[in-house]
Amino acid sequence: MADFDTLRIRAGYDPTEHNNSVNVPIYQTAAFELGSLDRAEALWTLEQDDALYTRVGNPTVAILEQRLKALDGAHSALALASGMAAISYTILALTEGGGNIIASNSIYGGSEDAFAHFFPRFGANIKFVADRNDPKSYEAEIDENTRGIYIETISNPNAELYDIEALAEIAHRHHIPLIVDNTVATPYLLNPIKHGADIVIYSATKALGGHGNAIAGAVLESGDFVYDRDKYPQFYEPSYKIKDRQGNRRSAYDVDPKGPLGIHLRAYYLEFIGAALGPFDAYLVIQGLSTISERVEKQTKNAEKIAAFLETRKEVSFVKYPTAKNSRYKELAAKYFPKGAGYLLSFGFDGTEEQLDRFIRHLNYFSYHVNIGDVRSLIVNSPKTTHAELDEEHRRRAGIEDNLVRISAGLENADDLISDLREAFDEVFA
Repeated sequence: MADFDTLRIRAGYDPTEHNNSVNVPIYQTAAFELGSLDRAEALWTLEQDDALYTRVGNPTVAILEQRLKALDGAHSALALASGMAAISYTILALTEGGGNIIASNSIYGGSEDAFAHFFPRFGANIKFVADRNDPKSYEAEIDENTRGIYIETISNPNAELYDIEALAEIAHRHHIPLIVDNTVATPYLLNPIKHGADIVIYSATKALGGHGNAIAGAVLESGDFVYDRDKYPQFYEPSYKIKDRQGNRRSAYDVDPKGPLGIHLRAYYLEFIGAALGPFDAYLVIQGLSTISERVEKQTKNAEKIAAFLETRKEVSFVKYPTAKNSRYKELAAKYFPKGAGYLLSFGFDGTEEQLDRFIRHLNYFSYHVNIGDVRSLIVNSPKTTHAELDEEHRRRAGIEDNLVRISAGLENADDLISDLREAFDEVFA
């Protein structure tokens, strides 16, 4: 297997199959010629894996899927129109017919709100753990209806870390998959599958694409997890939709025993709900992936320097970053993140809301908006924006203080960023 830096540029693409184009072409078309009756039947029975309709498959999107699969060492990958589509498809597919997911209670606000209020409308119940930092707390919530454990490998916005291997061991002992959202970490900083994760989710909008110009998501499957027939009958149910050429009904497991979730999502969720990733957005993510190592490496170093600076300011009541002075996650950071613990950090702004408004307005090199993983440095007051949909109790359990401010470090010069913050502090608290 080639090195990560070779795969991010080369994986999944052969120019000779695309008119020798050096760059991945954008196949901006709704449909593809079937050619003949025989080829059409081969496509519909999955004998042949070429594109036929962009909602369920497109060559540009397929190259992105192959590249992500290679970077994570996954068995299968499905690219989707957004990270929330990836999360929703995964949770709903695993809990079809009823079931629950055990989840950390400190995750992206949109995910947490959907877990608490939206998914239960469809029979997907979420059980938030009492202590997200204790693997035993996850195990305590597991019952006969549990269909998975869900965490973020670096949590948003608190940059918390969890013991992935311990959680994988618990999940596998109970015959359920470990689902990880690896959006913040990216495969450059962490390969969750190597540590026992079974399903990996990305919002490719963030650091995978990295330029704030495309909305995209992905679901990857390790290929190592064996889905229990009684717990996940949906993957074993024969369907005429994925019949063979002789007309025999087949299940997702029949088509791909190592990746039935991916087959199930593409055949039903992508086909019928249709959160398809467009070819141009896929192209933009592919372009972003070509520089992911350099981007995330520098963003991580910038975050480390910003965190160290913030720890010196009397106007800052706390700094949340895995390697910060008082962080409880230093040991996990050393174990799972030898390249650094990412570009995301948060701090407590020890002032009034009016002072925070002046502080943000005074910044020149931080953009005030809700994305993360951008080449630009970003800042936002999470309790009033990214996590505003959570009630006070949910925010308290997630450890999101009212004065929390989140930073996503970009690629600017670290000294310029720190000077910008220093000048804003001095202006507001003079």
